[in-house]
Amino acid sequence: MTESLGNDPQQDHYSAPVNPEWPPPPSYQPPMGTAAGMAPELAPRRKRNRGPVTLLAAVAIVAAAVGGGTAYAFQELTGKTTVASSGTTTNVVPSSKRGDVAAIAAAVSPSVVEINATLSSGSSTGSGVIITSSGEIVTNNHVISGAQSIKVRTSNGKSYTAQVVGTDSSKDLALIKLQGASGLKTASLGNSSGVQVGDTVVAIGSPEGLTGTVTSGIVSALNRDVTVSTDENQGQNQNGDGNWPFQFGGRQFNGDTGSSTTTYKAIQTDASLNPGNSGGALIDASGNIIGINSAMYSSSQQSSSSSDAGSIGLGFAIPINTVKSDLAKLRSGATG
Repeated sequence: MTESLGNDPQQDHYSAPVNPEWPPPPSYQPPMGTAAGMAPELAPRRKRNRGPVTLLAAVAIVAAAVGGGTAYAFQELTGKTTVASSGTTTNVVPSSKRGDVAAIAAAVSPSVVEINATLSSGSSTGSGVIITSSGEIVTNNHVISGAQSIKVRTSNGKSYTAQVVGTDSSKDLALIKLQGASGLKTASLGNSSGVQVGDTVVAIGSPEGLTGTVTSGIVSALNRDVTVSTDENQGQNQNGDGNWPFQFGGRQFNGDTGSSTTTYKAIQTDASLNPGNSGGALIDASGNIIGINSAMYSSSQQSSSSSDAGSIGLGFAIPINTVKSDLAKLRSGATG
């Protein structure tokens, strides 16, 4: 007979019906995959097994973020920015040092050289900018015009013999090549079309043979019409003093340009330029070459007082975009 739940105090209120004729229940068997005598692993425990995987993914994401920050900090320190896997582009100075004259000078000075040309009647001194590690150097045509031999000294004092590769008197540009040079530090050629009046600039050259002289200023004006001589004997005519004559605003400076002349659009700057700066670098705030210094007015010939001699803040540079567009012609060995 089946017993029902009742009010007997000795009986568990929640006991199941009991029939003595029923067979005893089977002995407990642990589920498959568990050890005998141990409880089976519960679903919540299996869910917790996925926790470390999620944690690892989170750690990987954080590591990637930190790695990106570290790479950016490294770029700021080195001035190098990685571009995918195709290569790198180089900023001459870190962005944190933009406009810092000392940083610009340290970075660019090794790419600027002193040029000494031996002429039939003396010698002349100018500057140049290294554009290839094997020794291609851009300078002014008037620096090497009429030269019988050319010697170049780098910022570390090493001297080379150079040969003229090509000249373009219509733009007052020349390309020379050092003999036996390798591993030279090249300049970064910028974009002169982005230059604005008021931009900070740095000039590096060898005024009066003082190699590696650094001056600074601003861009005073753009697209100035500057006229220089195309006479290949110009250097001899100036007795090698480097005070190359030019015309600007209808006036002649530093002597007579003669009847054979050429006119180009120039960047005007108040950065101090003196004889010997011709062919040197005009550099923007990021350390890129934006012009080749080519003409400067010095009052030394107009005054008997030595205190009035030197730069008066009126200098001109050939835009670097003009130089870049002329490189193929210069490398072809063209002259004239």
